[in-house]
Amino acid sequence: MLRMAFMTTIHPAAIIDPSAKIGKNVEVGPWTQIGANVEIGDNCVIHSHVVLKGPTVIGKNNKIFQFATLGEDTPDMKFRGEETHLIVGDNNIFREGVTVHRGTVQDNAETRIGSDNLFMAYVHVGHDCVVGNHNILVNNASISGHIHLGDWVFLSGYTLIHQFVRIGSHAFLGAGAYLNQDLPAYVMAAGHPAIPRTINKVGLERRGFDKAQISAINRAYKILYRQGLKLDEAMTRILANEEHRDVLQPFIDSINNTERGIIR
Repeated sequence: MLRMAFMTTIHPAAIIDPSAKIGKNVEVGPWTQIGANVEIGDNCVIHSHVVLKGPTVIGKNNKIFQFATLGEDTPDMKFRGEETHLIVGDNNIFREGVTVHRGTVQDNAETRIGSDNLFMAYVHVGHDCVVGNHNILVNNASISGHIHLGDWVFLSGYTLIHQFVRIGSHAFLGAGAYLNQDLPAYVMAAGHPAIPRTINKVGLERRGFDKAQISAINRAYKILYRQGLKLDEAMTRILANEEHRDVLQPFIDSINNTERGIIR
């Protein structure tokens, strides 16, 4: 084992480009490849057989398990080798076989992942995705290019998300679902294609939402999905509730900001 400054430990079988920057107290396992223009923050653990390609910046306290690949070129047919980036925050876990691609110049030339996310085995994050914080993507969930995930989103195993879709914070998508339109904040959906079922009540309770807040979210959900109203009519009624506007705002924003339309 090669020990660098600040107790960084690099296995002698690892292959590391001279331009790579590795922080303090980092562990790098055997047969891992760290390419040019990769930066790794302090206290990261990178297991064996990992591939990291740049330009990629990985924050602190991340764990990357065997056979994961982060920062690979996008397979987008428009990609012509332009400089594009992957930016990863802190405290994320990338389990076995996870793949994350860099962005394209047709978007922001950047794929961005926040902090405190869990990517279980064989999850795929496509080019130009923006992933927030505290999300859980279960085994084999696959998000296509240009997708935006909020915070505290739960994607069950084998879910498939169409490109350009946006998923609001605290949303939940059931196992094997196919989502081809936006999923508003707080909403639980399932099916192929996915349809709205109810609100993510259990998730909200676990995150400290009180009964009054959850009731307000549930009333807004029923106005949108259970009263047979047109979208503009439903939004007028939802916006009339000033008492809980702060908690309803993510729900309202994810509807107002949709480009592909929301699932109904």
